[in-house]
Amino acid sequence: MTTLLELDGLSRRFGTRWAVQGLSARLHAGEVVGFLGPNGAGKTTSIKMIAGLLVPSSGRIVLDQIDVAKRPEDAKRRLAYIPDRPYVPERLSARELLVYIAGLYGLDDAVVDTRGMEELARFGLKGREDDLLGTYSHGMRQRVLLAAALMRSPRVLLVDEPMVGLDPQGMRLVKRVLREVADTGAVVLMSTHTLDVVEEVCDRVLVMGRGRLVADGTVAE
Repeated sequence: MTTLLELDGLSRRFGTRWAVQGLSARLHAGEVVGFLGPNGAGKTTSIKMIAGLLVPSSGRIVLDQIDVAKRPEDAKRRLAYIPDRPYVPERLSARELLVYIAGLYGLDDAVVDTRGMEELARFGLKGREDDLLGTYSHGMRQRVLLAAALMRSPRVLLVDEPMVGLDPQGMRLVKRVLREVADTGAVVLMSTHTLDVVEEVCDRVLVMGRGRLVADGTVAE
């Protein structure tokens, strides 16, 4: 199995409190991995460290054979992160957001007209490409961020509570797409409290408790 994400002793301290301590795991191509634990267990802090939004106090992250601390820009080109709250620039349209993101990552504008529009259509946003994001519902904003992320074909996709605010149809769509992303050879790490989604979509589960990894195994286990 190809390891796409390696966490080695990952830790983060805020003042005197350790939010995450000694997190080690290997995530492989083709896996959807559920990241579970109660509020305050360290899931979001861990995801933000992997995404490069927080600097670890100690430990190492290797993403697609790239040491994130040594080559952060190269690592981020291979990664996409969808936060639990889908903040979007409300005065841009979906198409303009995709053009902006393509520019950030050095992609050709043609990618927006091809892959970008295909992803918007896959997420049920065809016909709304030129509407301002300020007119989008919470669920639509979540889906446009997923479309923007997948336009780049990331090797590692991090999603934090992707089902929050989605209607049943939107949940079915996102579950199917996350499985499809992993089936292309990427790895999906999904933080969620929605256990039926984990049972339906995930191959494997990591469980956090009080900042430490307390379980790592298949869904059946």
